[in-house]
Amino acid sequence: MERWDNSAVISPPQSTLFDRINAALPQTQCTRCGFADCAAYAQAITLGEAAINQCPPGGAEGIARLSRITGLPVQPLNPLNGVEAPRAVAIIDEAWCIGCTLCIKACPTDAIIGSNKLMHTVIEPYCTGCELCVAACPVDCISLENLTGTLTGWNAWSPQDAETARKRYESHRMQHTHDNNAQPEKLQEKVSPTPAKPSVLPLPLGDEEAQRKRAVIQAALASARARRNND
Repeated sequence: MERWDNSAVISPPQSTLFDRINAALPQTQCTRCGFADCAAYAQAITLGEAAINQCPPGGAEGIARLSRITGLPVQPLNPLNGVEAPRAVAIIDEAWCIGCTLCIKACPTDAIIGSNKLMHTVIEPYCTGCELCVAACPVDCISLENLTGTLTGWNAWSPQDAETARKRYESHRMQHTHDNNAQPEKLQEKVSPTPAKPSVLPLPLGDEEAQRKRAVIQAALASARARRNND
């Protein structure tokens, strides 16, 4: 990986460079670049710790944009990170959705709505086609539909699309951070100040709920397999 003098990134212009690099990414939050999100990848490029050819959703145009910003030479998309493709939207097969909520938790832009044991639906304008929900679905009921025909990479996105995705992801992160911070307080409220001594040692806190959810999903999987075998 070619590097440049990054001594300037420790000075005030660092934030400006980061912002320009981050704005040159399509904000799918797909993690295919090898980083947790687009901002983390942008920061790594800013520090000279990542190459500019690791974003499949940005494609060749995205690499060209990053080249102009950083002064690094244009190079082909790294195949280890994926291939350039049209923009896609996730579609949930209502007949097979078991309402496990795993796709909802996986979605970085909160583009999936639904409740436990109820069918889930994708809000198409907010879906970035990141594919994270596809991997999370235990019954393979989510597919990707081509939205942009032959247009691929950044050519399949608009600045408005990217900005919407970025804002929704930031909101998603803030909400989950708030929920995680509030969780210990909620758990504390459930604990009796003078608990009776149990006759059987309980499971570690949270395991009972996790096992209940696991049992629900396993039952739904068994039901889905049975339906498929009968078709």
